[in-house]
Order: sequence, then C-alpha cells, then structure tokens
Amino acid sequence: MILVTGATGNVGRQVVHQLVEAGHPVRAMTRDPSRAALPEAVEVVKGDHETIEQCLDGVESVFLIWPFHTADLAPAVVGAIRRHARRVVLLSSGAVRDQPDSSVGLSHGELEQRVEQSGLAWTMLWPSTFAANAFWWRDQIRAGDVVRGAFGAVPMAMLHERDIAAVAVRALTTDGHDGARYALTGPQVLTQVEQVRILGDALGRPLRWQELSREEERRRLLADDSFPDSFVDLLLDGYAKMLDGPPPALTNTVEEVTGRPARSFAEWAKDHVSDF
Repeated sequence: MILVTGATGNVGRQVVHQLVEAGHPVRAMTRDPSRAALPEAVEVVKGDHETIEQCLDGVESVFLIWPFHTADLAPAVVGAIRRHARRVVLLSSGAVRDQPDSSVGLSHGELEQRVEQSGLAWTMLWPSTFAANAFWWRDQIRAGDVVRGAFGAVPMAMLHERDIAAVAVRALTTDGHDGARYALTGPQVLTQVEQVRILGDALGRPLRWQELSREEERRRLLADDSFPDSFVDLLLDGYAKMLDGPPPALTNTVEEVTGRPARSFAEWAKDHVSDF
C-alpha cells in the first residue's frame, strides 16, 4: 500500500492516477474525502499532516508533500511514517539547492535532515518552478487579455506536474532510487512574459504582460483572497533573488528516470486550456 499525501493537489493527484494506472494499491490522504473525485480503486481517507498517523496502518511507502513554510511538524510527521512505512519519497524544494538560506530552503532542508536521519529508505525530489503556478493568473486571463505582475523578466525552468509525478512513481515502485536527490526541471527556461505569450497561443488569444512594481504587486496579491498573505513576501523575495542570479540550470533527470523527456510549458498550456 502506498500513501499519497496532498492527494487532491496538482502533483498529488497525478501521483495517485499514475500509481493506479500502473496497478499499485493507493491510499489517498485528503482533508475532505467527499470532494476528492479520485478513481474508484483508490482508498480515500480523511487526514492531514497533524493526523497522518491514523492513515498509515499497513502502508509500505509514502509520497510526502510538505505544504508548510516551516519544519515545525517534521519530527511528528517523520516519526509517524517511520513507525509504519519503509520508504518515503519527499517532494522537497529546489530552494534547498538554489536558495539554501531562504525560508523555504531552510525549512525544507531541515525536513530533509529529519528524513535522512529517520532510518527510512528515502528519495528527495527538487523541482524547479511548477508550471501550475500559472494558475495564479487564471482570474486575470478570464477577465481580459492582460496579465499584471512584477518581475516579468525572471527566468524559470517550468516543470509539468505530470513529470514530477512520473519520477515520484518510479521512486516509489522500483529499485535503485534510495538515497537519491533528483533535481527536476522542464526542458527550457522562460520568463514570465514568455509564459504569458505561450498561454495566449494555447488559448488562441493575444495575451500580454503588464509590468508592475514590487509594491504594486504586493498590494495586488494581499488583496487576493485566494492567495495566502504569508506567502506574498516569500514569493517576491524569491523572484528578486532569481532575477539577480544566474538563469536556472536545466537537467535531464526526468528523462533519465522515466525514459521520457520532460514536457514543455507549451504542452502544459495545451493540457490545461479548459482550466483557463
């Protein structure tokens, strides 16, 4: 039995579906099972990182997503997994490698240390920027043809959630991944301006980027009820560092692990036209 945490999120849902397609038994942990909409073969259980112990009975492997900006719960969560399971695949953060002194890098680095010291077999995934972050622009795109934001020139190696999941599934179900740290990226580096143009191509609309100052973007995000206030400054600080630093280095890890090249942002956009 494989437990998938965050099972209804962009990555977790893909992990669940790909495990089921490969014929593996899956238990999906979510806060609201009634809204999970997962395949019938999946055992859906109510739980979160504070109540994970009750979801672990009979579990051999865990796909662990960490949705927090601190590692405060790490001792309890990792301890619970250690008492029941043999293997954990952690969706960590590329910030552990690229911005280790940032709050995200520090918290995920501490979490990784807990996992390493647990005695579990482990695999760490270090994703680049999620292509699904483009969903943050969804309301603006539905309202018109202009996307407003700051740091439009920030370079990002946009990564499809299907590719993250595919690597995770290999690490969960096949040998040879214990102790590995996989740096995952998409196949090309794109600025936010370029991402908006590509989304427009997929939607058949001439979308364009309008640059805002950092303070203007901060006010916009704080006024957005769907965006967590606690993440606003973390995001903008991260973008500022990315703009001042070198462009992200691309890897072939997705292809090396799965046998398939990483999907482009244009492919992601086509896959999600209906979501915009």
